[in-house]
Amino acid sequence: MNTINLIGQNLNSIPNEVFTQDGISILWLDKNNLHHIPEEITLLAKLKILSFYKNQFDNLPSILFNLRSLTRINASANNIEVLPEEIGNLDKLEVLDIQHNKLKSIPPTIGKLKNLIYLYLGGNQLSKLPDSIANLKHLKYLNITYNKFLQLPESIKYLENLIELRVYNNNLLSLPEIIGELVNLKELHAMDNKINCLPEAIGKLINLRKLIISNNQLERLPDSIGSLINITDLDLRTNKLTELPETIGNLKTLRFLDLRENRLVKLPDSIQSLSSLEKLDLRLNKELILPAWLKTLEKRNCTVFY
Repeated sequence: MNTINLIGQNLNSIPNEVFTQDGISILWLDKNNLHHIPEEITLLAKLKILSFYKNQFDNLPSILFNLRSLTRINASANNIEVLPEEIGNLDKLEVLDIQHNKLKSIPPTIGKLKNLIYLYLGGNQLSKLPDSIANLKHLKYLNITYNKFLQLPESIKYLENLIELRVYNNNLLSLPEIIGELVNLKELHAMDNKINCLPEAIGKLINLRKLIISNNQLERLPDSIGSLINITDLDLRTNKLTELPETIGNLKTLRFLDLRENRLVKLPDSIQSLSSLEKLDLRLNKELILPAWLKTLEKRNCTVFY
């Protein structure tokens, strides 16, 4: 691919010679002082990747929506307040990164991006997503971190190919039952919210590898947690757990279990049957009675911190 790299050149405008070169498919404009893209950009008819991360844009230039060959846009770390409806014109987009801007809403036309695989919306001022998000059937990665969500949108249940969901640093009070519809999900990162319970449907996520839900308000875990038969990492630190279900012993693939800074008094004996466990962190559970079988775990080369 023919590439032009103008990263970190302290540019206030794009040099005219950029638009006179044939066959340009990748244009890197990151870390400059740009706030405008001229109409000449349309001369780059074969442009597939356009990145202008960390510039001074306060809107997405409308001229971009004529670049119908684009498969990837990185407009993160600007000052963009509105994502125009015309974003739906870019139906070949596979990656849209518009993190760390000032967006308060996403237009329904985003649902027209049928080929989208990665959607980065973190670090904005969003509290909801349009229902049309359900049309993104090829989406594998969704990041809505550092926003203002109180709940997850119902429409995410239709994202049947989603593999990784990042929702941390919001104001979520719970995870909905519809989370169980995301049967291909492998990673769920939901730390730094206000979640006080997990739904029973969490157990339907049989392909889940990582569940990171630290720094929330969890008081208990559902018995269905024991159905996560492929999980390797379970991070529950800094919650309000007083006990764990016996079913946690069913997690035979679990390698890392972090229980730091909870309110645990005792541990279920089933934990000693976690044959793949490599690290168990029990620190800062002030009233926890340590069972004798912890020594057995340590003899199996499991690191135990207490």
